Amino acid sequence: MSIKKLLIIGFVWPEPKSSAAGSRMIQLIQQFQKQGFDITFATTANENDKAFDLSSIEVKTASIELNNASFDDFIKGINPSIVLFDRFMTEEQFGWRVAEQCPKAIRILDTEDLHGLRKGREIALKEHADFSIAHLQNDFTKREVASIYRCDLSLIISEAEIGILVNQLKVDRKLLYYLPFLIDPIEKNENAQFPDFEKRQHFITIGNFLHAPNYDGVLYLKQTIWPLIRRQLPKAELHVYGAYESQKVLQLHHQKDGFLIKGFAEDVDVVMQNSRLCLAPLRFGAGLKGKLIDAMKNGTPCIMTKIAAEGMFGDHKSNGFVSDDSNEFVKNAVDLYQNESLWLEKQANGFIALNNRFNTIHFETDFVHRINELNQNLETHRQKNFIGLLLQHHTLQSTKYMSKWIEEKNKLF
Repeated sequence: MSIKKLLIIGFVWPEPKSSAAGSRMIQLIQQFQKQGFDITFATTANENDKAFDLSSIEVKTASIELNNASFDDFIKGINPSIVLFDRFMTEEQFGWRVAEQCPKAIRILDTEDLHGLRKGREIALKEHADFSIAHLQNDFTKREVASIYRCDLSLIISEAEIGILVNQLKVDRKLLYYLPFLIDPIEKNENAQFPDFEKRQHFITIGNFLHAPNYDGVLYLKQTIWPLIRRQLPKAELHVYGAYESQKVLQLHHQKDGFLIKGFAEDVDVVMQNSRLCLAPLRFGAGLKGKLIDAMKNGTPCIMTKIAAEGMFGDHKSNGFVSDDSNEFVKNAVDLYQNESLWLEKQANGFIALNNRFNTIHFETDFVHRINELNQNLETHRQKNFIGLLLQHHTLQSTKYMSKWIEEKNKLF
């Protein structure tokens, strides 16, 4: 019996302590390992001290180069049965090489979140305009949807994004697969050990500062939300955690106002469990928010915007309050911070939503079935995706020959 092999082409090395995307990648690796795949993770990115040690979970690693035929020999040597692209940019860079060298390999795209949706919302915010289809139809969206069509299957992390792709962009539903964050359920005896209302204090917000929505959210807190909360709760502090804090982030630190830049959190569970409330005033973005998952896991209710809450709760009650109005946001934060019975109610909502919406066992069997179904019917599946064949023929030819031109040019220098 031949060994099943998976090649992951990563946009960056996974950093589960730094970003939700890093946690997502580790979850995907675990799912494929449960299916018996031998996994190699390859990337063009430089490794740093925050990168997860993939060798500790028996994943092989490799560095690969852009615009270099060495990748052709590399992938032929592995001969994977599945290639997973981490975000659409890696599919643009390497998809044509994968299709040429390993045409029978299943090509799967993990979008992480819809980059075009996030970009469109950012544009709308800067224009002080309501988000519209015109904002959605930006160049990122066009590139991303083209990548979705060129792949055999795309993993979509949010039901809301499935709806946007199918209803607004008319993408074939058969090309999409809903696979959210996968979390082990929180047991009653586990959450009973968390610090109670009285033992927790202060507010927390957390997020990788390289991610534009997170930095914008911190600025919004600093300039608008926090001064109003602090006026009513003068002894409260806001602890701002996140990896890759730059000088412009550090300059926001203000001890007197209780606005404290804490930087990288070595253990998110500890800092989240010590906090009474999590604030997530995101004004643009996409996908699911890892900070809300971390908050629910650790019994920390949240005050959040609609974009932060998107795709999180389904038909379940939220673990806090959802509002885009700054005054209402502040009122909810102050009320929940001081009301223990309401706080306990919202905490319980979070445990229920987490266990019902993101429980790993609810998704594993169907995911295995979908992969096996693709493997058994790949040729037929591709024949029904004519737009994908068309885009594979046309759009990637320009990428291919530009890459070959750069490769030849590099040989001269």
